[in-house]
Amino acid sequence: MRMLDIGELGRRVRMRPSALRYYEKVGLLPRAERVGGRRIYPANTVRRIALIKMTQQAGFTLAEIRALLDAGDSDRGTTRQWRSLAERKLPELDERIEALRALRQAVADCLACGCMSFVTCGLLAAPE
Repeated sequence: MRMLDIGELGRRVRMRPSALRYYEKVGLLPRAERVGGRRIYPANTVRRIALIKMTQQAGFTLAEIRALLDAGDSDRGTTRQWRSLAERKLPELDERIEALRALRQAVADCLACGCMSFVTCGLLAAPE
């Protein structure tokens, strides 16, 4: 199996080695082998980090991600764990989407206002 040192892995996944060491410390990555004092990882770690990044962007906590990754090597355990986490996360994602839509509308309203003044804009006035 092809192995990647921590620097090469970091370049491939666009992360600093310190972040990869942190992921290892908190259990998101398995303990790396050492060769000549340097951490080396199997090439399939790139795929694992892609999953970690995707789940982080979806709002999963590190504990939730670790639980998913710890579900085991069996597809059945991982699938069951993923389904459970995903079903709980969907309502949270819907709330985040609505909040972002409201924020987007507020920004559009500010642009449409045209005053371009944070001091005098009526849209930004605190409600009384």
